[in-house]
Amino acid sequence: MTAPKVQHLSVAERKARGKGAREHTPLTSHRGWVPAADRPDPVTVLEAQNITREQDLVPVRHGRMLVSPFTFYRGSAKVMATDLKDTPRAGLITQLCGDAHLSNFGIFASPERLLLFDLNDFDETLPGPFEYDVLRMTASFTIASRNNGFSASDARDVTLAAVRAYRETMASFAQMRTMDIWYARLSQEDLTKALQQSVGTGTGKQRKLNRTIEKTMKRNSAKARTRDSLQALSKLAEFDDGQYRIVSQPPIVIPARELLDAFGMSAEETRRAILDQLRAYRATLPDDRRHLLEQFQLVDVARKVVGVGSVGTRSFIALLQGRDQQDPLFLQIKEATASVLEDHLPKSRYKQPGERVVQGQRLMQAASDIYLGWTKGVQENRFMYWRQLRDMKGSAEVESMKPAGLSLYAHACGWTLARAHARSGDPIAIAAYLGKSDKFDKSVTDFSERYADQNDRDYARFAEAVRSGRLQAVEGV
Repeated sequence: MTAPKVQHLSVAERKARGKGAREHTPLTSHRGWVPAADRPDPVTVLEAQNITREQDLVPVRHGRMLVSPFTFYRGSAKVMATDLKDTPRAGLITQLCGDAHLSNFGIFASPERLLLFDLNDFDETLPGPFEYDVLRMTASFTIASRNNGFSASDARDVTLAAVRAYRETMASFAQMRTMDIWYARLSQEDLTKALQQSVGTGTGKQRKLNRTIEKTMKRNSAKARTRDSLQALSKLAEFDDGQYRIVSQPPIVIPARELLDAFGMSAEETRRAILDQLRAYRATLPDDRRHLLEQFQLVDVARKVVGVGSVGTRSFIALLQGRDQQDPLFLQIKEATASVLEDHLPKSRYKQPGERVVQGQRLMQAASDIYLGWTKGVQENRFMYWRQLRDMKGSAEVESMKPAGLSLYAHACGWTLARAHARSGDPIAIAAYLGKSDKFDKSVTDFSERYADQNDRDYARFAEAVRSGRLQAVEGV
C-alpha cells in the first residue's frame, strides 16, 4: 500500500481553499433537495443487502426496522448513501463515520478508564466529503424529533442545534494547534459541567428541566460503569460442569456448539478454526496488547445479534478467561463488508474491510478500544474486526427525550462530529467554507426536513412490502 503524498499548505492557503469552495458549492446549495429521477426502489436496495446475510436473521432485521420511521432510518444507510451521491460537495475530504446517525454516538471507557462521549460505530467508515456525515447526522435528529412527537418548530430547533454546533466547533478547532486538536475529547464530566453551568440560567421551568436532564446523565453514567465483562458474564453465561459457557438464547445468542450444521464443520474443525482466528487476530495487535491478550484463554464462542442495520451480518462474541473464572473478557467479532459509500466514492485503500473499520475508528475517535483488531474470516470473502463487547458502553435514551434534552444531545453530537473531522481533515479549510453566518445551518436543516419526508415515504413502502409478503419480518426480537 503506497502512502499518499502529503501537502503542507500555509494557513492562508487553507483558508483560501475553503472560501473558494463556496464559488462552486454555495452554502445554500442543500436547500430544496428532491430525490433523483432514477432513484432506486429502497426495498430493492435492502433486498440486495440481504443476499449475503444470515438468512434466518434477515426477518429479525426487518422486524427491528419496522418499529418506526426512525428505526427504518437506522437500518437504511445504504439507501441514503445512494441519495448522498447526488448532493452538493465542497470538495473538502475527511474520514467519514459513514453512518453518523444520532444512535451511533455514545459513551464508553478510554484506556485511562475515563468515560468519553464519541462516535461508536464505524462499519461504513471511508474518506469522503464532510457533508455526508453532517447530512446523515442532522436528518437523524429531524426524524427522531418527529418520532418523539415534537412540533415542527421544535424539530427544526433541534436540527439547527446539531449543525450549528458542528460549524461553531469547527471554527474553534481551526484556531487550535495541531496536537491540541488531536488530544481534544468530550468526557462525561465535561457534559455534566456544561449542563450545571446552565442550571442557574433561564426560567424556573428551564432550571427544573436542566436538573432532570442532569440526573438522567448521572444515572446513565453510573449504569455505563457497571457494563463490563464481569457484568456480561452474569447476563450471557452460566456455570456448567465446572466452567462457564455462553447460554443459548435463540435467535439472539446461539453458542457455536449449536451452529455446527450451519457452517458444515465438525466440533473439532470448529474449535481449530476459532483458535486459528484468535491467533490471526492477535497478530494485528501492537506487541503490548498482544502480550496482554495472551494472558487470557478462550472458553466459548457464540453468534450474537446486534444493532439494527447490522442484523444478518455475521457477529459473534467470545468468552475468554484470565487468572480465574471471575476474570472474564468478552470480545465481539463483527463482520466487515465494503462500506455502503464505496458504491459511489473511491474504494478504501485497505483491501481488508476489517482493517478499514479499525483504522477509520482509530483516526476518528479521541480514544479507541485497546483490543481493536481484524482477521479474514474462515469462509471465502468474509472479513471480521474485533473489539471488546462491553467496556462501560452506554447510549442515550433518545425516544424518551424532550426538546431541551434532545437539543443538548444534538449539540454534543455536532461537537463530536466536528472534532472527528478536524482530526482527519482540514479544519481551517472546512471552517473557512462554513463561515460565520447561519446559511449552511439553515440549508442543511431544510435538507433534513425534506429527507425526513422521503424517509417517511420509504418506510411506508417498506411496511407495505412486509404486509404484502414480499419481505418477511419477525417483530419484538
